[in-house]
Amino acid sequence: MKTDRIQRRLLAKENTKQPQSLRLVPAQQWQEIRALNLVEVWRSRGFLVQVYAEGSDFQRMSVCRTFHDGETWADQISWEELMQLKRECGRGDKDALEVFPADADVVNVANMRHLFFPPEPVAFKWKSKQ
Repeated sequence: MKTDRIQRRLLAKENTKQPQSLRLVPAQQWQEIRALNLVEVWRSRGFLVQVYAEGSDFQRMSVCRTFHDGETWADQISWEELMQLKRECGRGDKDALEVFPADADVVNVANMRHLFFPPEPVAFKWKSKQ
């Protein structure tokens, strides 16, 4: 998606109106343009987060920055930022997985990160000593 300078200025202006932390966007503001399995949309000054219902009771959290350089959405979303966004979306108590697919399955249309939330805790994770 290419944007012109006017669109980028409007986006930057809209970003300044958003809170620093994610806020839940009311469904009536996004229902008409949503995918059937989209269940939540969250927005902050720097991020857009969309939560989808996936098969087998999984959920998928798609994350992108809200800054566009004219060619693509800004990238470089850190692990710390993903953890904070996960918490701000009310999923801090859940395990999440990031999948790096086989070459034949790669879909790379935007600088987005996807976290998958399984219905049960992950057995093979590292745990802090408690």
